[in-house]
Amino acid sequence: MLACTKRLTSADREALALHLLALNAEDRRLRFGSVSSDAGIRKYVAGIDFDRDAAFGYFTDELSLGAAAHVAVADGVAELGVSVLEPYRRQGIGSALFERSAGFARNHFIRTLFMHCLTENAAMMHIARKSGMKIVAGGGEADAHLELPPLDAATLTAEFLQENVALFDYNLKAQVLAARRLHGALTGRNPAAVV
Repeated sequence: MLACTKRLTSADREALALHLLALNAEDRRLRFGSVSSDAGIRKYVAGIDFDRDAAFGYFTDELSLGAAAHVAVADGVAELGVSVLEPYRRQGIGSALFERSAGFARNHFIRTLFMHCLTENAAMMHIARKSGMKIVAGGGEADAHLELPPLDAATLTAEFLQENVALFDYNLKAQVLAARRLHGALTGRNPAAVV
């Protein structure tokens, strides 16, 4: 499966909030390091600076976010947080979000990508190891960092192509969803039942 990951903008803020709110208590704990309340999640999403930071998302066929990554940028370092809803796990989407985030960081002159997670977060620990991140674990928590090489023509081209493929994927899904809804309205059938 090709996981198209689209860059999110402030217009996607509510979709990102709904994605994070859909995480169960355990997934919230793994994503944020502690169980986050709905109000805490809404505050977190409201505080994202889409001009300085980057957020990427995998949109489902229903155009909701099935997975998302936030790259928080400060002082030449980028911290990455990733979440994937249960139905979309083990499909390479988390890895695709990681790669997209690392590419963004490289292309914006950031030399270090950092992740802080609980050591029991097997998915993120797997992605960190697979990507060659240096991991320091202790007290049930892990810090992983990856020194990024400078940008080059290949990373710039890859980011451009990834975004354009993701936009095409999103627009195609939007057209299919609109056609399903129209068909459902005309036939009186539930659009979800239309394949």
